[in-house]
Amino acid sequence: MGTHRPHDRPIRGAVNTTSPVAGPTESHAAGLTPAVAGSVYRAMLEALSRPGTRVTLPHSGFPPVLLPVLALADLETPVHLTAAGTPWRDVVTTATGAPHVSVARARFVTALEALTPETVVATHPGTPLAPEAAALVIAPVESLDDGPALTFRGPGVDGVRTVFAAVDAAVWPARDEHAAFPAGIDLLFVTPDGDALGVPRTTRIARKEN
Repeated sequence: MGTHRPHDRPIRGAVNTTSPVAGPTESHAAGLTPAVAGSVYRAMLEALSRPGTRVTLPHSGFPPVLLPVLALADLETPVHLTAAGTPWRDVVTTATGAPHVSVARARFVTALEALTPETVVATHPGTPLAPEAAALVIAPVESLDDGPALTFRGPGVDGVRTVFAAVDAAVWPARDEHAAFPAGIDLLFVTPDGDALGVPRTTRIARKEN
């Protein structure tokens, strides 16, 4: 995630499911408080430092999947929302000042539908000399309990952790083949209820054998 911290300005808007959602309303103009932005940041740090561990984003009156980008993006962090023409794009760019760019140039990529391998391979993975330039990809997931059993290993995991996130199985090989460490993208999956699970590039993932 680099060195970005939540900004101190009010923050507006978010979406939360893989299904179509209503657009922003006038009430979104009130935004999030800096305290909520700070809570989002701390939850993200926890999720990405302890891969496969469920954390909870703060309740804010907004759907959860856009909370990370709204809390962390600023004038110097280009963003990309995957749904073309979504009214949430204007909410994000207005609230944060972040420029909206192509998926390949974005530091924060927010999927407004289930993550696909095509989106994964289109993102910027950084380089061996500048791994910090890689994208953080935030995506909605319907459940962290109903997917196929996966094993997580690597830094931040005590031995082996079993995870059941309902993520397209093709996402994992796409992620692994996209770039070699220290380059590579980091992933954050968010449920409609605001539960989140982080998958940093250092995490090794395999399907659990019965």
